[in-house]
Amino acid sequence: MKKQHWISLLLMVFTTINLNAAPTGRVFVTNERGNSVSVINGTTLEVETIIEVGDRPRGIGLSPDGNELYVAVSEENKIKVYDPASLELLRAFEAGSDPETFAVHPNGNIYISNEDDAKASVFNPKTGEQIAEIKVGLEPEGVAISPDGKRVIVTSESTNMLHVITAADNMIENNILVGSRPRAATFTKSGDIAYATAEISGEVVKVDMNSGKILKTGSTGDAKSKPKDVLLSKDEKVIYVAGGRANKVKVMDADTLEIIKMIPVGKRVWGLAITKDGSRVFTTDGVSGTVSVIDTNKNEVIKTIEVGKFPWGVVIND
Repeated sequence: MKKQHWISLLLMVFTTINLNAAPTGRVFVTNERGNSVSVINGTTLEVETIIEVGDRPRGIGLSPDGNELYVAVSEENKIKVYDPASLELLRAFEAGSDPETFAVHPNGNIYISNEDDAKASVFNPKTGEQIAEIKVGLEPEGVAISPDGKRVIVTSESTNMLHVITAADNMIENNILVGSRPRAATFTKSGDIAYATAEISGEVVKVDMNSGKILKTGSTGDAKSKPKDVLLSKDEKVIYVAGGRANKVKVMDADTLEIIKMIPVGKRVWGLAITKDGSRVFTTDGVSGTVSVIDTNKNEVIKTIEVGKFPWGVVIND
């Protein structure tokens, strides 16, 4: 009995350790034309290794508990699931035609933009089961989920809209017309305000999510600027905007949308991710094949890291 008791106790301990695994501190970057994910040590800011993942990886994200890494492998129409510690492939599932960008809901489900099919799809990544399919505008791209999980935004590039979806029933609550070719969106902590980029019109919009009205529109500054990703600082005082061909990250006042600073980074900056403590922003610089690391206290680049071919998405396991 004693031996069985100790075996049971050890199994419980190991299970608990697995369920509450510490974050790896790694930064994961999809290399769209390299068919790989670069794994960066978040402390040393050096590339640890590269994982071969399949044809044209773009969107990337983590499960709410940080124990699973999700990679959208667009040309294979799959989401591949990896262990962020061991880097082993755990499983893969069919995710509709051309899964490009996705966001992970607090309940663990994944909302995916299926660019070719003008729809968003919702999957349970544990089982690979499709839960819902939501028709949206042409060329859906960006996906954002409010921190409370109540609302989802899907941007449609060719329809120039933000589609606001209520997560409880996966129905469209509002269609908000914005500037030309919206690409990405992000919510405030409360979920009452969202920001979205419009690539061709070179704008950022600030939207009241309860009324569906645009509160303010701000220019990203120059004709070369084709804004893609957008995120909020942890104190919600500024937003960081990936300036695309301008090769800069624009720091904008979150209230007025005025440009505070432009930070030079690599060529064709696309993706952004911020650490949990808000001290660093990581950018993917597609044409340069680099990741730029920004110190948010100084709003300056402190390190440039060579990664794979055409880096696209980035996520931090901290």
